[in-house]
Amino acid sequence: MTPVDVVLIGRNEGQRLIACLESVQGQARQVVYVDSGSTDNSISEAEARGAKVVNLDMSIPFTAARARNAGFDALDNPEFVQFIDGDCALVPGYIDKARAHLEANPQVGMVTGWRSEIFPDASPYNQICDWEWHRPAGEILACGGDMMVRASLWRDVGGMNAQVIAAEDDEICCRFRKAGWTLQRIPHDMTRHDAAMLRFGQWWSRAVRTGHGFAQVGHLQPGYFSKERMRVILFALWLPLIAITSIASGLFSPMAFWVLVPVVGAYAFSYWRGLQGLIRDQQPKEMAPRMALLLSLSKFPNLIGMLRFHMRRLSGRDMRIIEYK
Repeated sequence: MTPVDVVLIGRNEGQRLIACLESVQGQARQVVYVDSGSTDNSISEAEARGAKVVNLDMSIPFTAARARNAGFDALDNPEFVQFIDGDCALVPGYIDKARAHLEANPQVGMVTGWRSEIFPDASPYNQICDWEWHRPAGEILACGGDMMVRASLWRDVGGMNAQVIAAEDDEICCRFRKAGWTLQRIPHDMTRHDAAMLRFGQWWSRAVRTGHGFAQVGHLQPGYFSKERMRVILFALWLPLIAITSIASGLFSPMAFWVLVPVVGAYAFSYWRGLQGLIRDQQPKEMAPRMALLLSLSKFPNLIGMLRFHMRRLSGRDMRIIEYK
């Protein structure tokens, strides 16, 4: 049976990290915890549970990709590596299912499962996370940061790109596939996540970060996230510009009215389409309208994130993380 090692990353996760560490007890040969400047008791809690602790040099800009690379490098002769974020708890039995899948399918380089939110009813923001993560099983293009990877593949592609501050998991999955490997999601629960996203400002920051990922990964992997970027540009840039221009050129004129009607209709259709998709996916009826509104609104913070990436890229500034917790 192929041994599985676990890499956890986190900062100031508190009780979430304790739950994460306890969930992997007895399921892995090695457990490495990578800490990124915690000021709580994260390091002592990890050491007390037998994890090897790696402290990142915080004088260098932090990214989750950099932390995962450091965790992998700290492992002793790994074969299969399960990566988990420190705000997640591993579901019992998942490690064995993922390992068996990799052993039985030599063409598969990475396997993931279903991540779900621990408290989806706490807010529409948490509910959106839970909905986003539950996607069909089978062959996939990419997944989130919770994944089991063949160590040989990780080495072959050079690990994650430490400069990518968001969607770094999508970016490395692009390179996994370019290396000729198949990526799959198995129909099993993998991790339980605690987003702890209860305020609008947290959701907005997360959406800005998502937009940064759209732009940065799209820049590194041309063609990837192209549809997402096109939707952002249409709904957060072109339609508002059309509306503002038509109003400015003839306030309340018949021409402005006939220009604004299709613009408003486009937003209404986007909302309706999102709502129907949520209902089809059996999202809670009391949450679905608010979730659909947030999905429509998300294009605006996404655009801010995309612009922020290109400003950083053109100015040569560091790609620093955008936090929402």
